[in-house]
Amino acid sequence: MGIKQEIIKKAREEGRTILTEIEAKQMFSEAGITCTDTRLAATKDEAVSLSEEMGYPVVLKISSVDITHKSDAGGVKVNLNDKAEVEKAFDDIMTSCKAGYPDANIEGIAVQPMAKAGTEIIMGMIQDSQFGPVLMFGLGGVLVEILKDVAFRVVPLQERDAKEMIEEIKGYKLLEGYRGSEPVDISFLEQTIMKLSEFVDSTPEIAELDMNPVFAYSNGAMVVDARIVLAV
Repeated sequence: MGIKQEIIKKAREEGRTILTEIEAKQMFSEAGITCTDTRLAATKDEAVSLSEEMGYPVVLKISSVDITHKSDAGGVKVNLNDKAEVEKAFDDIMTSCKAGYPDANIEGIAVQPMAKAGTEIIMGMIQDSQFGPVLMFGLGGVLVEILKDVAFRVVPLQERDAKEMIEEIKGYKLLEGYRGSEPVDISFLEQTIMKLSEFVDSTPEIAELDMNPVFAYSNGAMVVDARIVLAV
């Protein structure tokens, strides 16, 4: 049994439909999709140890399937540069999240390296009642909420579909390089879309997912945050 099926089996046994960010990234990584190394710290000492192993700066995030909007809950601290900052961030996150979500099941704190900023992309999937799984691609971060500049294709995709999805969004010029900014690695994004299509096509247990943001660079791309919801 691969990592993907082990995670799904564990979630089913626990009566969960929402996977943790760590679980989602483990599944994507197994599918060959590049994600930030994200590991769980149950204690403050573990958070410090992981941070020093990964190398500063790091990001700490609350790990709880009951807290969907981590930033709004005070559950995210970024650009932490030493042991003292990690210890304070750990305490602040726990205090804020326990106060705002007293009934939440908190498994710990997710620790990950601070990714280099890039052009923010979103990739995702929803289940359509008529067509089945449909992939989404567009500009990510807050831009996806404001501009809603996204393209859709029915799974499974052909390579031309991935290319067309990228080229048809209104923000394509941003990806090509705009006013002196570096163009992103469009070929890598196409490959990532195809890997996501294969992952979705082989995992009917998934109801929806999103990777937002994905930082796109001139060489490669990195999934920074991820979410997977299983079908009931």
